[in-house]
Amino acid sequence: MTTDERLLRDCLGHFATGVTVVTCEIDGVPHGATVNSFTAVSLDPALVLVSLHRRSRAGRHLAGRPFTVNVLGEDQRGLAEHFAGRRAQAPPRWEARPPAGLAPRLAGSLATLACTPWAAYDGGDHVLFVGRVEEAEHREGGRPLVFYEGEFRDLRAARSPRAAAPSGHG
Repeated sequence: MTTDERLLRDCLGHFATGVTVVTCEIDGVPHGATVNSFTAVSLDPALVLVSLHRRSRAGRHLAGRPFTVNVLGEDQRGLAEHFAGRRAQAPPRWEARPPAGLAPRLAGSLATLACTPWAAYDGGDHVLFVGRVEEAEHREGGRPLVFYEGEFRDLRAARSPRAAAPSGHG
C-alpha cells in the first residue's frame, strides 16, 4: 500500500515541533540549516538525531562533521527563516569561536547541543545523523519557536483552557 505524499505531509504537519538550526563549519565558514526533524536518542551515551534531506546542501555537508543543534526561541523566527533560505536583512550573530573540534553556535539560542559524529543512517530520501552531545547549554526564560501545520506558531496562543476532569465513572 502506498501513501499519498500530500496526505502524509498534511498528517505529519499535525505534529507540533520545535524549530532548530543545525550548524557546522566548512572550510572555516559557519553554515546552517533550519531543521524541525530533531529528537533525543539516548542519555547514556548522550545522543541526538537530526534528519536532513539527502539532496540538501546541509545533508551533503554534515556527514562526518561536528554539528551543533541550536534550539530556537520564539524571538528567533528571523533566524529560522534565514537558514531556510529567506535571507535576513542582518547577518546571523554567532557565539565566540567554539572549542576545537566543535561546530559554531548561534548567539541567543534557547539551547545548544554541540555534537561530534556518532553514526549516519539511510532514511529514504533523508539521512539520519546521530551525534554524541559533547556540550549542552540552555538559557533561562524564553519560549520555544513552534512549527505546526506548515507555519510558525505562538505557543501562548496555542494554549486552551484545560477541559474539566470527569467527576466520576458513570
